[in-house]
This record gives sequence, structure tokens and C-alpha cells, in this order.
Amino acid sequence: MKKMLPWLITILLSITLIVLAIFLLSDKLTEEPKTASASDEPAAVNLSADEIVEMTSEITGIKTNLADPQYIAQMAFAFQLSDKKAKAEFDKIKEIKIKPIIIKTLADTKPELLNDSKGREQFTAKLQNLINKSLTSGRLIQIDMTDVLIAGI
Repeated sequence: MKKMLPWLITILLSITLIVLAIFLLSDKLTEEPKTASASDEPAAVNLSADEIVEMTSEITGIKTNLADPQYIAQMAFAFQLSDKKAKAEFDKIKEIKIKPIIIKTLADTKPELLNDSKGREQFTAKLQNLINKSLTSGRLIQIDMTDVLIAGI
């Protein structure tokens, strides 16, 4: 037993260190990347209702299949932009550039993702990143789903 004691202590110490390392690193490994923080959205802080309406554009009546061909989605969106100039640009390109982006993103989306609020937030964050790449002036601050219907065929 005396010869095995140093080996047992070494094994227990190494197991303890491994468990401690896994515990400390698990927060960093499971942490999701931030999509947008409060510091990224200074224009959305103190807006009146009239200002929000002036900088918001809508797209309604989007109907398409989801990634699972047995499901279809009918949706409407409200897009809040950073300023009036960005909204004017957005309104010019929303039918020819923005709507196809939304349809392509929906085509890659599984219906389960759109069933809960966390999944919808992930979807809108992805959509926001794709649409911001298409805008040349200003940027998209927020996307809200104003109408959602997911149905099986």
C-alpha cells in the first residue's frame, strides 16, 4: 500500500486538475457570440413615436417554403433604420434586394427554429447582418416580425 500511495495521489490530483480546467473553460466554450449590444444601437435609445415611424419600413406578404419542404411560412417584417436617408434607400431596394434575402434565409431555416422567441431572435440577427451588407448608407438597427404563420402542408 505504501508503494501505491504516491501513484494514487498523483492520479487524484491530475483528475482534479482536469475537472477544474473543464469547469473553468466550459463557460467560454458554450458562450454564444453577441449579435448586437446596446452600445451598437445609439439611435434606438430615445426616439419618439413619430421618429420611429419615419425611420421604419415594412415588408408584408412574404410566403415561402422553409428548409423542411413540408412547411411553409407567411411573414411580415418591420425594419427600423438608423436615419431617414437609410430608410429612403431601403424603400428603393426592398423589393429587388431585401425581399430575396429574406426568402433565401427562410429557405435555409428549419421550422423548429421559428417556434420560440430565442430562435426568432437568432433568425432576425442573421437577417440583420445580411441586410446591412446590402445597404450603402446608414444601417439596419432592428427587425421585428409583425406577422408569423408557420404551417405544415
